[in-house]
Amino acid sequence: QVQLVESGGGLVQAGGSLRLSCVVSGSITSYGTIDWYRQVPGKQRELVATITQRGIQNYVDSVAGRFTVSRDIDKNTVYLQMNNLKPEDAGEYFCVGASWRGDYWSQGTQVAVSS
Repeated sequence: QVQLVESGGGLVQAGGSLRLSCVVSGSITSYGTIDWYRQVPGKQRELVATITQRGIQNYVDSVAGRFTVSRDIDKNTVYLQMNNLKPEDAGEYFCVGASWRGDYWSQGTQVAVSS
């Protein structure tokens, strides 16, 4: 089965940095995109960042310039580097591998940002 195992969440002070890792079973290039979603209680899940099969990155406006998606193809891993974190960045983050077979979700990891 396809698995996306996510790690790296935690508590960080505002202005700090955190890096999330998403280890994907199989090649990450098997997916059209690897997406990063954020779930905040009471709100819809929000797509915050993507990286395409070709390595093209996109970001929601609220994180552009602070978050960076990267990948290590040899390690089947996609990263979300989060810099200058703000309290509004807090939530549960998921990495999602999107393919023609469907979307495959990680287990999620919590990101908390203290003031």
